Amino acid sequence: MAKRDDPETIGRRVQQLRHERGLTQRQLAEPAYTPAYISTLEAGRVRPSDDALRHLADRLGVAFDELATGRPARLATDLRLQLTEAQRTLATGEAEEAREQYAALLAQAETHGLVEEQATALLGLGECALDTGDLTAARQHFERAERTLDDAPLPARVPALRGRAVAHYLAGELRYAVYLLESTLDELNRGGLHDPDALLLLYAAAIGPYMDMGAHARAAQAAEFALALAPQAGDPALVARMHRQVARTLVAEGRLAEADASLAKAAEMYRQLQIRTELANCHWMRGYVYAQNGDLERAETELRAAQDMLSAKRAALYSSQVAVELADVLHRRGKSEEAAALLNDVLGDLSSERGAVHAAAAHRLLGRIAEDARDTESAEEHYVRALSLLERAGAAGDLADLCRLLGDLLRRTGRVEAALDAYRTGLGHRTAPGTTTLGPAPAQPPL
Repeated sequence: MAKRDDPETIGRRVQQLRHERGLTQRQLAEPAYTPAYISTLEAGRVRPSDDALRHLADRLGVAFDELATGRPARLATDLRLQLTEAQRTLATGEAEEAREQYAALLAQAETHGLVEEQATALLGLGECALDTGDLTAARQHFERAERTLDDAPLPARVPALRGRAVAHYLAGELRYAVYLLESTLDELNRGGLHDPDALLLLYAAAIGPYMDMGAHARAAQAAEFALALAPQAGDPALVARMHRQVARTLVAEGRLAEADASLAKAAEMYRQLQIRTELANCHWMRGYVYAQNGDLERAETELRAAQDMLSAKRAALYSSQVAVELADVLHRRGKSEEAAALLNDVLGDLSSERGAVHAAAAHRLLGRIAEDARDTESAEEHYVRALSLLERAGAAGDLADLCRLLGDLLRRTGRVEAALDAYRTGLGHRTAPGTTTLGPAPAQPPL
């Protein structure tokens, strides 16, 4: 419930409503109160009890909350309906239009002190910023949502925490993203706060950074927990997102048919829910699965479909990330010039603070293309840039292979000592596959 206004504000409101309805103080007061009490109340010299406010609200023909807070009747209900409409707008990929809707609704919720509606609008603004690739704004919106819900139970704050973790992950801050997700999981599980939706949201979000960090065992365990929680979850969109993330661990384990089946489930759910951006992400992941299976023609078809959908909706960061994976498929199909042009076109949208892992992948692929063209100087420059990006992000999953490529290039150009250094760096990331310096795993849910 919104906080009640001060006595002076309530007094002025009572007086204004009484005048609008043509009532005298006696008519408003009777039979439970005196005209003198109404006079004192309208002057702001007395704090009315709940019983008094209910009597006055009934005589004035308004809701109790409207009299106590100034909040119009049904405002909260109407705002929630409009927030759902904004969510629908975002689901169709119209992030800019959704952002305007959420901003207007946030202003209304703030004016009337509606905390839950404020938090929902801020979460929506954060998701809009993720879609458009404005990661700084996304973090700020999610942080504000957390602060707004500071007094709420932890499960209610999980969507904001997850959003903040995703923003850090996309910015290349993998270790901090994992810290946010794992510490929240630990607090939920140790505290007995076993909310299926909250846990599923966190486990699904952890899979991506785990995989990029080379923590494959933890990614597989997170996928296992997510699948076990899915039947208890109440949000079908959340379950669909989970299937999309789980597919990545299945690919890593060589279970390509299962990964494709998981993505087919997710895609069908997104079609039914009409969530266009996530459907594009399903095309993206299916393209990745086909590429891993060597079916490059189908991979190219799926990735082009994903890029067209994302570009049409101005999802700049995601579109650039898909372009990198599409370029890899084009290169493997012998279309290296087209691949290089595509990579050079999107590198301006990627950096160490924005899509760092895919920026590194773009430089790595440009290095391989340069090597094929016998341009060793450019190849080395791209490999070194990729190495710097991966080391900064802590993306150990790809570092070893990149160090091998760089070492081979240095060895072929006669720089044996430098090549050995590159190999040693790569071996350091190969010594314990699937492990990281993340520390103990979080407490497990009681499945």
